[in-house]
Amino acid sequence: MGPTHAPRVKICCIGTAEEAALAITCGASALGLVSAMPSGPGVIGEDRIAEIAATIPPPIGSFLLTSEQNVEVIIRQQRRCRTNCIQLCDCLTAGSHRDLRTALPGISIVQVVHVTGHESVDEAVALADSVDAILLDSGNPALAVKELGGTGRRHDWSLSLRIREQVDVPIFLAGGLNADNVGEAIQAVAPFGLDLCSSVRTAGNLDRNKLIRFFEAVHGAETRLPYPSRYASGR
Repeated sequence: MGPTHAPRVKICCIGTAEEAALAITCGASALGLVSAMPSGPGVIGEDRIAEIAATIPPPIGSFLLTSEQNVEVIIRQQRRCRTNCIQLCDCLTAGSHRDLRTALPGISIVQVVHVTGHESVDEAVALADSVDAILLDSGNPALAVKELGGTGRRHDWSLSLRIREQVDVPIFLAGGLNADNVGEAIQAVAPFGLDLCSSVRTAGNLDRNKLIRFFEAVHGAETRLPYPSRYASGR
């Protein structure tokens, strides 16, 4: 068993530099900046993503959420937005994760796996050696209008646990997390990180009181993580 460690928290759908600063003040380790998506909340223009990313201090992860599936397009997008992480919300159809890593040295690559069934376990295991982390979400890319995140739905955490047990990269858990269920989520999955958006907002705006309540719930549910020490201490 690894050392006691409260999961890192990524606050997604950041829309302004002020929201970024608030999330960091409350304890966020990473922030999500959402570019064009087929559906879901929090989309902002790339110019604003670049402006916000420039205000985020280096120890904090700045995640560009992209629905693009062509590596060359993603490379150009990241160079415009200048985040230190790329969150791939869909599968790549042109180019590879290795191509991304070669073109963007020093930029972390996080692949989303939408946990829709047992096949998601095999998908995550196959991807693990190619990325820096996997984010488990509750979307459905198979729909006519793809859901690539921001659904507010909880998926089957027993599948998330199976994935976490079978891969050797950090796992972020997303999908329907809030202050009332995050303790259960931490105990059930023992993820490296947590990802959320709507449950810490009021009328679409980041809510300081909801953020504080969520972080209190996270720290109240610290668990022993079975990761190698390099993950428990940060990577």
